Amino acid sequence: MRLRTIIIGLCVITGLYFLFDSLSQPNPNTLSGNFTEVAMYRNPNNTGPVVRIFAVTVEDTLWEEMRQYGEMMPYTKYGTTTVFFFRAGEAYPREIRESDPYFDQTFQSACLGRYHKDAMANATLTRYPFSQEKDQ
Repeated sequence: MRLRTIIIGLCVITGLYFLFDSLSQPNPNTLSGNFTEVAMYRNPNNTGPVVRIFAVTVEDTLWEEMRQYGEMMPYTKYGTTTVFFFRAGEAYPREIRESDPYFDQTFQSACLGRYHKDAMANATLTRYPFSQEKDQ
């Protein structure tokens, strides 16, 4: 009887630990900057590379937070994930297209950054991707 109680107690403690650990993982809501997804495109191709493109608003140019946000976005091996960041409260695209240019060119000057993860899982964050002087 005592052994059974110990085993049940260990199972409950282990279950609670796993529950707490899974619920306390970082996610986009835990990042500062108030990231809000405003547009998204995903190609309908389920047999080849998956292409995901997001437009996201952010309250400030927090470059490391933008990189972390990009890392948290869905990614499929041999696919690509691209996230365009725009300042909250300013102009941003409400629709994303499949090919370049991914959104109306009038929004390019408002783009703060572009996170891109390519087919080989190499990730880059480009600051002001549409300006003449690019800062990586």
